[in-house]
Amino acid sequence: MTETLRPRFQFTIAATDGKARTGTIAMRRGDIRTPAFMPVGTAATVKAMKPETVRATGADIILGNTYHLMLRPGAERVARLGGLHRFMNWQRPILTDSGGYQVMSLSDLRKLTEEGVEFRSHLDGSKHMLTPERSMEIQRLLGSDIVMAFDECPRADQPREVIEASMEMSMRWAQRSRDAFDAGGDHAAGAALFGIQQGALDEELRRRSADALTAIGFDGYAIGGLAVGEGQEAMFAALDFAPEQLPADRPRYLMGVGKPDDLVGAVERGVDMFDCVLPSRSGRNGQAFTWNGPINLRNARFAEDTGPLDDRCTCATCGTYTRAYLHHLVKSGEILGAMLMTEHNIAFYQQLMQAMRNAIAEGRFAAFAASFRATYGAGRKEPV
Repeated sequence: MTETLRPRFQFTIAATDGKARTGTIAMRRGDIRTPAFMPVGTAATVKAMKPETVRATGADIILGNTYHLMLRPGAERVARLGGLHRFMNWQRPILTDSGGYQVMSLSDLRKLTEEGVEFRSHLDGSKHMLTPERSMEIQRLLGSDIVMAFDECPRADQPREVIEASMEMSMRWAQRSRDAFDAGGDHAAGAALFGIQQGALDEELRRRSADALTAIGFDGYAIGGLAVGEGQEAMFAALDFAPEQLPADRPRYLMGVGKPDDLVGAVERGVDMFDCVLPSRSGRNGQAFTWNGPINLRNARFAEDTGPLDDRCTCATCGTYTRAYLHHLVKSGEILGAMLMTEHNIAFYQQLMQAMRNAIAEGRFAAFAASFRATYGAGRKEPV
């Protein structure tokens, strides 16, 4: 009996409620339920978590970082060791970002040209050149399932002419990324490529970007250039128009977002995929996300609190450990504190995504969002 080959990339929308959508992305390495939150595994690890624990929280896909992995341990080395999935023991889908954002944000020593970006490593000062073609090559060597086009991400407070020129160059880079990806042989036959919309907060520039990307043709479309300091109100204002400028039959991915209330507001506006370092970074720093808002376990009021982090959460941390113990671990700088707090935060994010998927499927997303904001917002008034 011949085994049925799973699709390379197939997005199915199962239900909509207002602009919110729920569905499935089917890929060779497994299904991704949408709306989806992708934990960030920057250097081939979701910090303070084992891959099997990440999966146990409900994550269907994780994100790897092209910039960091190309510098250490090196994409060629990862390829020699069997690819990123084998290297880190994660057999489900992996999305890799293109590296462009990190080059812009981490390196002061860089030179941007039409060809690409020349920069010095933040690790040892060595010189590197990252182009659309090299970014596609690195992501191919890593064995990425969802490859991101190479782009530039300017700050939203730049003059309009700077943002426009940057967007137009990113669209030229998008075509070069498409061409280089398609030349990738077996990898291209089994992976997907996403384009990235740019244009900051400008509706007309984002429309032009969306049109250019749609003309090239991608498996999915990311909304880039948001969550870079403009604030939630401005981000939501852009999301009031940006997702609908992109093809409705393809996944829409909001890069680098965000806080739990950001996710709810973005799903409300038609976004399907997210990634953010916040749940893991906050966990390492003693902050837990709960249905009643974030709490800081460093606070003395938790020193003798025998309750769980969140009595609605079903994660192993909440089912086993008290706030008092976690307070002790965090205050003592114990590694276990970072592990347990991160596990809870990642699990909370996955439970939030599942709750949104259920609400959309049952046609009650508006009520869910209103209830969430009321409860989460009330909790945020407490000191953290």
